[in-house]
Amino acid sequence: MFHHDAKRSGAGRVRVLCVLACGTTLLGGMQPACAQQVLAPSSAFVQAGSGNDTRSLAVGLAWDWDRRWALGPGQLGGYVELALSQWRYDSAIGAGKDQLTQMALTPVFRWRLDGGASPWFLEAGVGLSLTSVLYQTQAKRFSTRFNFGTHLGVGRNFGPHGEHELSLRLEHFSNAGIRHPNPGENFVQLRYAYRFH
Repeated sequence: MFHHDAKRSGAGRVRVLCVLACGTTLLGGMQPACAQQVLAPSSAFVQAGSGNDTRSLAVGLAWDWDRRWALGPGQLGGYVELALSQWRYDSAIGAGKDQLTQMALTPVFRWRLDGGASPWFLEAGVGLSLTSVLYQTQAKRFSTRFNFGTHLGVGRNFGPHGEHELSLRLEHFSNAGIRHPNPGENFVQLRYAYRFH
């Protein structure tokens, strides 16, 4: 009994720490003019990808951070993205397809060479995800609708003002061991974004 309660308490602490870390990252990159930024996103995006037998399609908005930091030969900045996606996959109970809707909020760090002037970038993000139903296929089953999303990406801006953006992402979703089973799901995603400013 004590061991079970201790495990539950430990999982609760992990969840709280992850939420605090995401919140701190989110707020740390924004200036007090945050209310204006919420009304004026920096970009909009569409993203499509696949993982195992699951396909995903997402749309969303992103808000750039005001802060930049020199890091080696480049510059580190970031943004916060809010995404709404649809997953489609083989049904766990026979023939046919199932689907779910996912909402995700993710702070993202982005690094560019040449003091931030390069059109090429690398990025990494860790955020929070909530799905409409439990994800369950014939091969795996999530135990929570609340999960964490992490990604690594590489991309490039193009166009007269760098307003177009293409990137390739490797994404992973799991609950960080809060509850089991926790098989996780991996996606390869292709993303197009249009920058408003």
